[in-house]
Amino acid sequence: MTEFKRTPHIILASHPTQVYKESLPIHWGAKTPLERGPVIASITNPKARNAIGTHSGSYTIYRALSIASKQFSPDHKPDLHNTESTTKMEPCDSWYDPDRLVSIDPWGLDVNVHFKELMDKGYDIRPTIAVTQARLNIPEIQTAIQKGRLKPDGKIISDTGDIKITKVAFEPVWYLPGIAKRLGVEEGELRKVMFRETGGTFPELVTRPDLKIFLPPIGSTTVYIMGDPKDLRKTNVELTCRVHDECNGSDVFGSDICTCRPYLIYGIEDAARTAQRGGVGIIAYYRKEGRALGEVTKFLVYNARKRQEGGDSAATYFHRTECVAGVEDARFQELMPDILHFFGIKKIHNLHSMSNMKYNAIVGSGIEVVNRIEIPPELIPADAQVEIEAKKAAGYFTPGSIKQDDDLKKVQGRKIDE
Repeated sequence: MTEFKRTPHIILASHPTQVYKESLPIHWGAKTPLERGPVIASITNPKARNAIGTHSGSYTIYRALSIASKQFSPDHKPDLHNTESTTKMEPCDSWYDPDRLVSIDPWGLDVNVHFKELMDKGYDIRPTIAVTQARLNIPEIQTAIQKGRLKPDGKIISDTGDIKITKVAFEPVWYLPGIAKRLGVEEGELRKVMFRETGGTFPELVTRPDLKIFLPPIGSTTVYIMGDPKDLRKTNVELTCRVHDECNGSDVFGSDICTCRPYLIYGIEDAARTAQRGGVGIIAYYRKEGRALGEVTKFLVYNARKRQEGGDSAATYFHRTECVAGVEDARFQELMPDILHFFGIKKIHNLHSMSNMKYNAIVGSGIEVVNRIEIPPELIPADAQVEIEAKKAAGYFTPGSIKQDDDLKKVQGRKIDE
């Protein structure tokens, strides 16, 4: 088995006096990639690092295991030849706004193009955004075609019932001053709390105040676009959007205790229908399993709800979550709109969401929402009725502010008047 030479980078990176000329400055919000500077979190050259953490998000530990077992070289640099985006994403105003994008790095897209000059000099700059093309083959979409709600057109939906999409993956890149401002806390306090609550995993949070970028080891976000991605920024083109937080049990395995998969599929179907009539659809899928509390907590809450005296009820739905997790919802949606701003979205004509938290975060970030669309009652699984009733009682959404498909006829033309 090949032995790889390892570099003692960890100790060096955690001391405030270790600032090297190889470490390039970052000017968050600058209008060109070279002026802004690349985020360098790779560890092949510790002296060049200008960020806390490392690439790959929650997969960082798996990479470490591969290196520890001598299956992976710690000095590996990816060959990014021919990895460029299949659809070019043009910069927009939000890319240059240090307050608008604080949780993703827009210049993390196509780094081998934007930072070629620096990469040719040996800098190990890694991408944090990738764009490709794909097709979605979903049983419920086939059913929608059979029932006549959707029709293959050869452009958006193929003759075999596949939905043609542009797919974009985002790794989290946090600009700490912007994150703190969005949260309404001091940057120093934010750093101290994150250092403490991660068990001291990232000492640079408190020892390197000069490092303003943090790549947290959390899940990524994937976006699925139906129609022309360039139309996302055009306010006169109908846009249908579903912002969806991960629910593995429902989304993948069809568990019937919640409305997650039915609502997700309903959003996909409507997004495809919008694209077919000349608009554009976008599904943003965030890895925040179990209200960002995790599946273990979620399953424990399921057990507690089902076993309580009198059975599962809307009145105790959120209380049982608080008993186990200490909070009913840890998703903090204020960072969520960053993904939408990356595409230059300014107006959503049809938002598939019953969550006031999501709606308020989107509107509060400057994006106009014309219609909010509720999941149709017939799509709610029997075992998920408790969830819906609990959310109504808790003010999760505001009945009456959400419109059904019958109210959307005025926006179903190919273009929307301003």
